[in-house]
Amino acid sequence: MALIETVKVNDAQGIIKDGYKMFMENVGIVPKPMEMMSVSPALFEMGLKRIEYYSNHPKLSFPLLAHIRYLAAHSLDYGFCMDFNKEVLKKLGVEEDQFKEMETDPSKSMLEKHDSAMLSFVVKSIKSPNSVTEGDIKALKDLGWEDLDMVDALSQGVSMIDHSIMMQVFQMDPNCLI
Repeated sequence: MALIETVKVNDAQGIIKDGYKMFMENVGIVPKPMEMMSVSPALFEMGLKRIEYYSNHPKLSFPLLAHIRYLAAHSLDYGFCMDFNKEVLKKLGVEEDQFKEMETDPSKSMLEKHDSAMLSFVVKSIKSPNSVTEGDIKALKDLGWEDLDMVDALSQGVSMIDHSIMMQVFQMDPNCLI
């Protein structure tokens, strides 16, 4: 049982109700991290705005972002987001045997070369932040990526860290849907 009381679907009002409705219509479930954030309507709203920002990103594609979330969650052993994004990737055509391969080497993803390079950069950055070099940044720029894109992609990956820690602290059961 969770250590905090989240807002249940039937009790939701305002921005929480609107957000829950959007998730149910578009995803079929309310993601557990968003349920957790329902405790703070202001943070919940910021989470929705973040989702909207990424869904309209001019250069970071939906498949790239799903790969980033999956591999970031995998590196943190963050079960809910790993499982959720794995299902998203399966719907995009990623086969079961491809997951182990890209978990070992992100460059083996089914993404195009420039997206695969960004994915590898994000995973490397999360696993070993001090290992990133000027050469890594130059390689991404040579593929057409800009500073904004790198910051946005890495932010998407590291956002898994805060939710992972919070889910553990508040003992949110990732398998229990509201």
